[in-house]
Amino acid sequence: MSSLGAMGECNEAAIVGSRIVVTGMAGAGKSTFSRTLATRTGLPIIHLDLHSWHPGWVRVPQGEFLEKQRGLLAGHRWIVDSNDVDDDLLLERADTLVILATPWWICSWRAFRRGLRRPRGAQLPDGCDESHSQRLRDEWGIVWRNWRNRRSVPEHDLALAAHCRELMQVHVLGSKREAADFADRVATAAPG
Repeated sequence: MSSLGAMGECNEAAIVGSRIVVTGMAGAGKSTFSRTLATRTGLPIIHLDLHSWHPGWVRVPQGEFLEKQRGLLAGHRWIVDSNDVDDDLLLERADTLVILATPWWICSWRAFRRGLRRPRGAQLPDGCDESHSQRLRDEWGIVWRNWRNRRSVPEHDLALAAHCRELMQVHVLGSKREAADFADRVATAAPG
């Protein structure tokens, strides 16, 4: 278990709210976990990565991206899946933070595999096509970035979890098994 995993205790009375941010290192399993949570809770998913690109793979400028985030998170019910959620906006809007503290080498292995074959159900931003060589370059670039950020991302996530703990539900899940167990508890606690 990662050092973040020790912070993963849950208040069983209120496992998740209705405005959930799922974050973690690239390749941590955010999209897969978010889809599972959406199925269990009925909350709509916002894949923030789909909103960070203009057609032709042109990166949305930071100020415009922040405004897009504000609009997307203005609702009262959602799950947002991203490692790019603005921290201040997260503090302002979210009632639940889930950090997937998957070890960097597992995240990197998943990115390596994604470079070879796109996962079923994966979406691309509107107007952004992808060649096989581009996917290889992008996903395998994540392997390098994850290694380079193997300390800074968990440190940021640990600080974010500590800061948010008094303001909202915070769950730090350090393995695929912890994520599955958490999703099972959400399904058990869900009304209906």
